[in-house]
Amino acid sequence: MRIDKFLKNSRLIKRRTVAKEACEQGRIKINDKVAKPGTEVVEGDIVTMEFGTKTIKVEVLDLKEHVTKHAAKEMYKTIE
Repeated sequence: MRIDKFLKNSRLIKRRTVAKEACEQGRIKINDKVAKPGTEVVEGDIVTMEFGTKTIKVEVLDLKEHVTKHAAKEMYKTIE
């Protein structure tokens, strides 16, 4: 699954266009490598998001195409 789609489906970022822009600005990393919007993410990857002074680090647990609001939190585990 593309990283921009994962961020939207997991509701870490509300809109896919915002996720795409964050990737293009170098704010999203997968396993400590800067991710482009089309970079594939797999289960077990560590995704780091940097917004201003705030850094969020999560581990990908599941990839789902269609997900409900309550099931979205099961797609990742917060590390930091």
